[in-house]
Amino acid sequence: MKHEFRFVFDTNVIISALLLKDSIPRKALDKALQHGCLLISDASVEELDLVLRRKGFERYIKEKERIEFLVALVRDSIVVDIAEVIQECRDPRDDIFLELAVNGRATCIVSGDDDLLSMHTFRKIPIISPREFLEHSWGITQSAED
Repeated sequence: MKHEFRFVFDTNVIISALLLKDSIPRKALDKALQHGCLLISDASVEELDLVLRRKGFERYIKEKERIEFLVALVRDSIVVDIAEVIQECRDPRDDIFLELAVNGRATCIVSGDDDLLSMHTFRKIPIISPREFLEHSWGITQSAED
């Protein structure tokens, strides 16, 4: 079943996937969407939107593309209500991803952030890089069509 796997991707991985079409973060995001679902929260979408609105991003992605991307992300993801607030990461700005993972019962967190990656796991939820995500099978079996 597609929604058996529930993934949290941090902001920098999502932005890398958006901007770099052949990158490891993009391949990881594509794999997540093909074999499971992405979890988002109001806070994670707000952070992504704020980062994409920074002046320097206009030369990489136009406002129309940014809006279309955010709309598609929200449409194709599961929005998780945050009931349990968490303050455990050494960088408090990254707590939103821990909250999302716990409240959304995530399979794993995919991150490029050293503050999250240094934790390795949080409440038995693995925290891994995009490359590690690609290397892990997650019980996914490849069919002849893949």
